[in-house]
Amino acid sequence: MFTRRDLLAAAPAAAALVSTAAGTAALAQEGETASAGFTPFRFGVISDPQFAPVVPNATATRFYGNSLWKLDAAIAELNQHDDLEFVVTLGDIIDRHWESYGHILPVYDRLRHRKHFLLGNHDYDYPPEWIPSVVRTVGMPAPYYDFAVKGIRFIVVDGNDVSTFAPPQDDPRRTLAEERLAKLKESGAENAQSWNGSLSDQQFAWLEERLKAAAGAGERAILLCHYPVYPANEHNLWDSERIVELVKAHPHCLAWFNGHNHAGNYAAIGKQHFVNFRGMVDTPDQSCFAIVTIQQDRIEIQGFGREESRVLDLA
Repeated sequence: MFTRRDLLAAAPAAAALVSTAAGTAALAQEGETASAGFTPFRFGVISDPQFAPVVPNATATRFYGNSLWKLDAAIAELNQHDDLEFVVTLGDIIDRHWESYGHILPVYDRLRHRKHFLLGNHDYDYPPEWIPSVVRTVGMPAPYYDFAVKGIRFIVVDGNDVSTFAPPQDDPRRTLAEERLAKLKESGAENAQSWNGSLSDQQFAWLEERLKAAAGAGERAILLCHYPVYPANEHNLWDSERIVELVKAHPHCLAWFNGHNHAGNYAAIGKQHFVNFRGMVDTPDQSCFAIVTIQQDRIEIQGFGREESRVLDLA
């Protein structure tokens, strides 16, 4: 069984990043943490469980059924950390079949913390008549939404908005998706893949408004999406370039966190960080998830299992 000891052994660098209450207090006395008015906090990150009750695809390193016990072990570990503000799953909760939600959502019910979901491309792999029900089924308030925690505005971006699989049948966004994908293919873009998506102009305007509202409220922002936007990669959103330009125009936006590319990735533009968390579904016996600590001058990522630990400088 994949125990807590196994998880910690797989991430030896993690211990250095653990922020205990006593440690935080000591650092505060030394003036090394937050300035007045900012309180450091932590949250959990899970990406791409991609569960389905089907046989593994060993060639593609997808062990769909194993995600149930991996998720159960991850939640057991996260439940040991009473101070987590929430746990977010960065999409691809399931791999296929509507009934897969009936298997995996009860595992999430064991989580003691507030949970946030966003959706990935595989979360729509079932008959199209079920599409209007998925947001409500996983407990999301809307396909894209935002929430604030201690001076940080978390903005959940829906990269499935304009895609060939997520909009309901006969929705004009499907036609727009086909046009965008065809144009990218003509240009030879590496992210011209049918399993990617993009933002509608309506959502893009909403994102810009939310970033401006956060700045006006004196908040910093972290964007959460299933899909990466930077650096260039075959998994990126079709409209990644305009999104990156928007992020760059808002320096109070600290980071973009995503999944989708199961191998993981990282890049930075100045002090803005783009972190691609690794996929839980990969490998037969090793999981991955993370605990993120937001400090005034840095973001600490404590990786478990296959997930890499990082310290992201904000100063």
